[in-house]
Amino acid sequence: MKFIVSSSYLLKQLQVLGSVINSNNTLPILDNFLFELDNNELTVSASDLETTMSATLSIDSTSKGSVAVPAKLLLEILKTFPEQPLTFTVEDNNTVEISSNSGKYALAYASGDEFPKAVSLEEPSVTLVPAEVLATAVSKTIFAAGNDDLRPVMSGVFFQFSPEGLIFVATDAHKLVKYARTDVKASQVADFIMPKKPLNILKSILGSSDAEVKIEYNDSNATFSFDNYILMCRLIDGKYPNYEAVIPKENPNKLMIDRSLFLSSVRRVAIFSNKTTHQIRLKIAGAELNVSAEDIDYSNKAEERLTCDYQGDDLQIGFNSRFLTEMLTNLQSDMIMLEMSLPNRAGILTPVDGLEEGETVTMLVMPVMLNS
Repeated sequence: MKFIVSSSYLLKQLQVLGSVINSNNTLPILDNFLFELDNNELTVSASDLETTMSATLSIDSTSKGSVAVPAKLLLEILKTFPEQPLTFTVEDNNTVEISSNSGKYALAYASGDEFPKAVSLEEPSVTLVPAEVLATAVSKTIFAAGNDDLRPVMSGVFFQFSPEGLIFVATDAHKLVKYARTDVKASQVADFIMPKKPLNILKSILGSSDAEVKIEYNDSNATFSFDNYILMCRLIDGKYPNYEAVIPKENPNKLMIDRSLFLSSVRRVAIFSNKTTHQIRLKIAGAELNVSAEDIDYSNKAEERLTCDYQGDDLQIGFNSRFLTEMLTNLQSDMIMLEMSLPNRAGILTPVDGLEEGETVTMLVMPVMLNS
């Protein structure tokens, strides 16, 4: 088994796949990349049992076969090469020899048959989504997903497909983000919960792609295919909470303000807030928004006044500044709308401008109790 491949091309593909591999694997074989050669096609796969990703590379070869090569060692050596063709030869003494312009390097390999086989989906449902739409949906929602092992359904992003459009939701019970598109549709109704790790991998490579992503899914697994990649992962098992019930419908108090102005004010004032609660207070009256924070233990306090466009009753409400900062950073618009009803009901953040046709973003943040 022998093939020739460009060093930088191989490195670029392997770095993407390398993000699948865990630092401490239960099975030693998972520390390897699986190389499957079929004449001019080389398929490289990486897996952690939950997530498997493979890339198909065009190379120069006339042989067939499969070997598992140590991932860490291979990535380290590839990073040091300038752009050049490398020749990989599988020798009889259980080593793979790499020949470069300047030398030869041998690394031990394992048999490709030991590598866990990816699950094949039986009659899956299929939806096509443009790569940039999926990349935006993931980056807009993933930060709001929880990290609580006791509530695994909240540690992923909820995908809801229907002929009306696509909805992506993430929540950790303190904040919630719902990203919806009506310009991309699915043929039938389906929903599933995607874990964070494969989504982060997708997010990092989808941004530069203008392909259509083919999403295939059944009750337990989902596959994402685009360009020369296939990412397969096990879905989170369980029923997603009814997020619509949490979003308050009647919000008579509406505050419109410049996003970057509000964000930098919250960031500054938050420095003076209590280090455990991160609580900041918003006091709104007329066209004035008062942002303040106080840490009684250290006698630190800060207060800022901003002008805003406000319709509603005078209101005082407390928020966790970290959640507010995360959400305001994640929005791209110039102006944002904060809708509220009562000091103990969730506030809803939405962008006023900067959205594409058929795109909506709704962010919900739970208030914190103010100690008067």
